[in-house]
Amino acid sequence: MGRKYVDCRETPSVMNCTVAIAADTEDELIEAAVHHAVSVHSHEDTPELRSMVRQGIKDMEGAVA
Repeated sequence: MGRKYVDCRETPSVMNCTVAIAADTEDELIEAAVHHAVSVHSHEDTPELRSMVRQGIKDMEGAVA
């Protein structure tokens, strides 16, 4: 099981956020990414947001910075 990440740059926003978040588990990653989305982007913590975050998860293996 490899490290996973989500990257705000892959979701267009008016803030042009460049934050990327990584974790060893999907659950930990989703919690961190949802916290970021709520506290920085003013989203609501909903099942839809969590689903969107889950869909954006990528494996770090082979990722290019």
